[in-house]
Amino acid sequence: MVVLSAARWVRSRLSDRFWRVQEVLKYARHFRGRKNRCYKLAVRSVRRAFVKSTKARREKKRFLRALWITRIEAASLEHGLKYPAFISNLAKVRM
Repeated sequence: MVVLSAARWVRSRLSDRFWRVQEVLKYARHFRGRKNRCYKLAVRSVRRAFVKSTKARREKKRFLRALWITRIEAASLEHGLKYPAFISNLAKVRM
């Protein structure tokens, strides 16, 4: 049997759409209300969550650096040394 027409059944877009929707809903499972069930709302929420998580990774670095400085400063004050003097002495001895 020879088929001369183009095969439209070769690639169905329906299955691709199904898995794309499932992927978005998977990321939205922990959201409250309709945002974890309705695709249209879930897409917005997931996109916003990804933006927030990207910004949070940057913010986390700043927060941890400030925390480290606070802890080092507290430890150096216990030994009677201020933080800038402690850091400059560390740089002096190339540590």
